[in-house]
Parts: sequence; structure tokens; C-alpha cells
Amino acid sequence: MSTNYDVILSPVITEKATRLIEANQVVFRVTLDATKPAIAKAITDLFKVKVKSVNTIVVKGKRKMARGKRYTRNDFKKAIVTLEEGHQIDITTGL
Repeated sequence: MSTNYDVILSPVITEKATRLIEANQVVFRVTLDATKPAIAKAITDLFKVKVKSVNTIVVKGKRKMARGKRYTRNDFKKAIVTLEEGHQIDITTGL
């Protein structure tokens, strides 16, 4: 059985993700095999907040070129977690 730290890899800190904080949503990078219930449980246990919903996105790796050689970035999964009213996560402080 995986722990909560195995499901949640890191917070996503981008301009778009910081704008979502105003809508009571937080974005995390999660493992590719993570399910929505597992993500919700991990967020609830780690941050002691109530999760309203979880939306997931699988981002396919881009094809890139460096020094004349082609390579493909790895696929990764993002989870947009909507929190209940009155709950908040400050991702800048860490755990």
C-alpha cells in the first residue's frame, strides 16, 4: 500500500496555478497511477482540509531536441483539487 507521500509528488507553482488559488483550487503533480479517491485521501490526511472534488489531467511528454538528438519528455499527471469553502492550503510553506 502506498503512503500519502507516494501519491502526491509536488505542488505545481505556475502563474495559472496561482490564479486558481483564488477559486479555492490547488494544483499538484501526482503519480501516473494515482486515482481520484487516493488523491483526495492524501490531501485530506496531509493538509487537514476537506476536499470537494478532484480533476486529473495526464500531460503527454513533448518531443524535444538537444545537441542534434531527439528525446521525449516523460508523461506526468496533474491533479486540480477543489477545496470546501473555508479551507485553504498554503503551498509556499511546505509540510
